[in-house]
Amino acid sequence: MYAPERQQEILRLAQESGRVDVLSLAEEFQVTAETVRRDLKALDRAGLLRRVHGGAIPVGRLDFEPDLAERDAVAADEKDRIARAALAELPVDGNVIVDAGTTTARLAAAVPVDAALTVVTHALPVAARLADHPGIALHLVGGRVRHRTRAAVDAWALGSYAEINADVVFLATNGFSPDTGLTTPDLAEAAVKRAVIKAARRVVLLADSGKFRQDHFARFGDLTEVDLLITDTGLSPDDARSIESRGTEVVRA
Repeated sequence: MYAPERQQEILRLAQESGRVDVLSLAEEFQVTAETVRRDLKALDRAGLLRRVHGGAIPVGRLDFEPDLAERDAVAADEKDRIARAALAELPVDGNVIVDAGTTTARLAAAVPVDAALTVVTHALPVAARLADHPGIALHLVGGRVRHRTRAAVDAWALGSYAEINADVVFLATNGFSPDTGLTTPDLAEAAVKRAVIKAARRVVLLADSGKFRQDHFARFGDLTEVDLLITDTGLSPDDARSIESRGTEVVRA
């Protein structure tokens, strides 16, 4: 199958299902993931698809949000490296906020069982991973739980974070860019992320490189509000330097 034929079929699949992902397309067409990424880039440039984390969606579907299990399976090795690097940012006997996200959940899973911390989170997966740590004072923020992210949102969550002054927040995002900032598909999630940024003295963003220059419906902050970005080596040195020139430290794990 020639590239134009394959791209036409990718476009059809995206329009039928609302989303396509790189790994499934590579298996479907018996090509490499890199070949699929080139196809998606070509379709994106043509204005026919919009690339998102791990795949693409039809134009006009910036509010599309894959479920938790699907997102957790994407860039798993990179997320593990990012989580391990983030351990160095945990304060000793301090207090932290852990945002809802697949990479932040991996950070929670990597926290040593003998760690002494106060942890605040609105994410059920994060709380589940830390609940058996005897040295952690765990505070679970309440609210309406979104099924796609297993995270509490709305007034209860916002009110709780307004009363907190944490040493550091480990923040998650669906997309980040020097131009469009930090974005996520859901407005309620964005409001909580905005609140956790305000509730912490230091902001550490955990985001794999596949999310770079990915734009979503709801904007919740600017990249300049992030003190430290921990990502993977898929982010080019030039892009890392561009981000650092605006005041955000970058670690490529």
